[in-house]
Amino acid sequence: MPVEIVQIDAFTDRAFAGNPAAVCLLDEPADAEWMQAVAREMNQSETAFLVPVHGGWDLRWFTPTVEVDLCGHATLAAAHYLFEHRGASWDDQLSFFTASGELTARMANDGWIELDFPVGAPEPVTPPGALLDSLGLTDVVGVFRSRLDYLIEVPSVEQLRDLDPDYTRLRHIGTRGVIVTSVGEGLYDFISRFFAPSVGVDEDPVTGSAHCVLAPYWSERLGKTDMLAYQASPRGGVIRVGLRDDRVLLGGQAVTVLTSVLNAQPGEPVAQPAFSPS
Repeated sequence: MPVEIVQIDAFTDRAFAGNPAAVCLLDEPADAEWMQAVAREMNQSETAFLVPVHGGWDLRWFTPTVEVDLCGHATLAAAHYLFEHRGASWDDQLSFFTASGELTARMANDGWIELDFPVGAPEPVTPPGALLDSLGLTDVVGVFRSRLDYLIEVPSVEQLRDLDPDYTRLRHIGTRGVIVTSVGEGLYDFISRFFAPSVGVDEDPVTGSAHCVLAPYWSERLGKTDMLAYQASPRGGVIRVGLRDDRVLLGGQAVTVLTSVLNAQPGEPVAQPAFSPS
């Protein structure tokens, strides 16, 4: 039987903006090799795989090259899919069981979806020389590291927007990715960009999990626990951020742009790529 797969733009209220993710609902767990092949075929920054389990949903995320432990925009896309396409009640709280523990999603009164994620507090570090060089940075406010990523604050929004990283060098930094941020402008408390060539995503359009690190960082800097953030990729996206002790609430909207079916079934042989990405 064909498997449904849906493409959803997350952290946006209109199509062709925000961060696209594919969402695939399975009746039972599939082989990781098959899921990786599907993610490579979809060629989105993340493909989410849902399997119904007692009390909620098993959820795994794959980039085109690797499985990852935490992904915000594909979780938002999965929640949107369940609310909009699978009959989940707006009064329901959805539970997702993941490599990063249980994550939840609920529909707010204004139609935004709110995710409950673990906080990822950053600590100040001395950066490796290649890190700043690969970003073309000489003037930074500070450099920090979380469990998954580096975090760099730059002095201005203009400097942030003008970044043109050397992705080949950045691929070998040794973390999942690099968050670069600045204080915000206009409606936004802070602005960021996120680069993750080591997992096959040069620049991620909008990164929910990065805001688990940005939330405690900017909460301390600004003296606020509720903030509005913008990720300044070419597609762009808006995230509501709330810091609650050791949890971060991520609020966003999403739009379905494509509904299709996979004719390749779980369990079928998977062709190997002609080379292994470095």
